[in-house]
Amino acid sequence: MELPQELLEFKWELWKPKDLAVLCFIQRDAEVLLITKKRGLGKGKVNGPGGRLEPGETAFDAAVRESEEEVGLTPLQPRERGQLWFVFRDGYSLYVTVFTARAHRGDLHATPEADPFWCPVSHIPYEKMWADDRLWLPAVLSGKHIRGKFLFDDDTMLTQEVEESDSQFPPRVHPQL
Repeated sequence: MELPQELLEFKWELWKPKDLAVLCFIQRDAEVLLITKKRGLGKGKVNGPGGRLEPGETAFDAAVRESEEEVGLTPLQPRERGQLWFVFRDGYSLYVTVFTARAHRGDLHATPEADPFWCPVSHIPYEKMWADDRLWLPAVLSGKHIRGKFLFDDDTMLTQEVEESDSQFPPRVHPQL
């Protein structure tokens, strides 16, 4: 597929997201908590609990709140593991901060937003997830830090750029809405 000129020349350094969001992957032993999204962006796809930040909210606070709201679990001591930049051909753009947590409290339950399930890390259903997830999620679940930039046309990933590190990346771009 040949990419349009505007995508070939996309200037990430000038990019500003329309929304800020989080993902939080809660782990226990050799499993990770995943959800099947019931509504919103990614409806029908498998992902981690997450969502958009509310005005004045930090990414850390949003990761805890979204996990509680979507699955009934409070992640304990979530750690930032990644920065993801998404641009869609329809003009939508999103900056996502990725967290992991090794402990939690609460009672897991389905909500109008999500159907949660524990999944062995060795059997993550990438075929039911966004195409970029298989490029960075294994590194995140193994304790690495990632930074990724992706261009999408609806569900189709057009371009990708992923970096991983043993230590946290300094914010190269501090997204502002």
